Amino acid sequence: MLLALLSHAVPAGAQTNPFNQRDDQYRLLGLKRAKEAFEYSRAEFEQKQQLFEKNLISKLELERSRNLLADAEVNYQQSLLAVLFEKQYVAVAKAVKYQSKDGRKHVKLTLENASGGGAEYRKLLNLDDELFRSLQPDMINDVYVSLLNESNAIISQPYEAKIEQLQFGRPVTLDFMLLQDLDAVTVNVTYGSGTQRSPKIFLQKDATVNKVVLQSEQFSQEAELGGKASFNFTLELFSGENNTFKLEVVNLPAAINRYFIDPGNQARLSQFRFTENTNTRRAALQVFLPDRLSEGLLIDKPIPFYVLVIPREQAETLGDLSAKQWSQEEIEALNAGYVRLELVPRGVGKLLVRAPQLFYSIKAGETVAMNLDVVNEGTRRLDNVKVEADVPLNWSKQIEPLVIAALNTDAEQRVQLQFIPPRDISPGRYEIRLRTTSLADNQPVNGEDKTVTVEIQSETNVLGMALVVTLILGLVVGIVVFGIRLSRR
Repeated sequence: MLLALLSHAVPAGAQTNPFNQRDDQYRLLGLKRAKEAFEYSRAEFEQKQQLFEKNLISKLELERSRNLLADAEVNYQQSLLAVLFEKQYVAVAKAVKYQSKDGRKHVKLTLENASGGGAEYRKLLNLDDELFRSLQPDMINDVYVSLLNESNAIISQPYEAKIEQLQFGRPVTLDFMLLQDLDAVTVNVTYGSGTQRSPKIFLQKDATVNKVVLQSEQFSQEAELGGKASFNFTLELFSGENNTFKLEVVNLPAAINRYFIDPGNQARLSQFRFTENTNTRRAALQVFLPDRLSEGLLIDKPIPFYVLVIPREQAETLGDLSAKQWSQEEIEALNAGYVRLELVPRGVGKLLVRAPQLFYSIKAGETVAMNLDVVNEGTRRLDNVKVEADVPLNWSKQIEPLVIAALNTDAEQRVQLQFIPPRDISPGRYEIRLRTTSLADNQPVNGEDKTVTVEIQSETNVLGMALVVTLILGLVVGIVVFGIRLSRR
């Protein structure tokens, strides 16, 4: 009996599981070696336990076998974990971009555990093995996810999301709000023992919305009468049915000219088409205000209006959309992409200065009195209209009124000016510069500068002139008398 038991005992040399350096490179083969060593140690321990119960071996020898079994088990577990971590793979199954009701862009990101074990891996291991199941080979724990832009900055809210357990066959969907509106993002995934993946993906647009979503960088702008304003848009296609759309503007007064352009080539647009490779486009609306107020235009009163993007077939059935005023509810009922914008007409201050005479000739001791007419030729009231004069040294001036508090559009007011030269002024020409300033909506408005030329005449010496004339006449008379006497001789 003893000989029979000893004949079935495992040879001592087979207990060892020499380390093979290639096990780290070929982990699946290393796992196979560890598994065989573990099974062998377990069989040996069971045999030793039977022998010990029959008092055929010592307790020390049984404990040695138990230790070998424990070492083999740990090696087997380590090989299992090495293979499991090596085989773990988190795949991005789907990434759908959509717009929420508050206008924010979101991404629904679906991740799945694609590691489930290869065929060779499953063939090697008994999936029902208790030890194997305790390691949860179909589960990836602690998966951290974030969305990055080109500069590797996180552009999502939450910044990082954690999946506690990602089980094979049970994908998990996360919802991120985009802090930067992009069509392509990098999905940064960290899991397992620090494994990291960063695939860059194009976001799929939510086709169930079936519309083009508009976003404008400027929802409200001011424009002066006679000027223009430009609204830039980003258009994103969220549709799987239509790809040709028409641009429309509603609720904008007819006196305001408008058209759409392509910012890239400045070509005018009325409709456009998305291609298979382009789901995002840009466009701009340019509006031109008339020079004067007209129906529907009031200074500083905002004009709300809408830009619509409608499928071409739907637009043809709607006819002329500009023929009526549209309410918010009516526009929403169209189920088309739209954006609400606002235009604020601003008046322009324009100051005209009229001067009937800019040249004066006076004698020393006289003064120059002149008038100026200031006219508001703009479309906004002028405030604090003031005429200033830069007079030569030692000249004095009087301006009445000094300040015109307000000058309404098309209004006119006269300003009286008086310039007084000093008594000892020398004859000659002197220039006086007139400057006119005002404010319109707290913005400075200046009139055209005027230059007044004043000529100071020299005083005439009457006594000297009379003496000269007398001398000339006496000389002429003397010559005549002398000539007559000379002829009589």
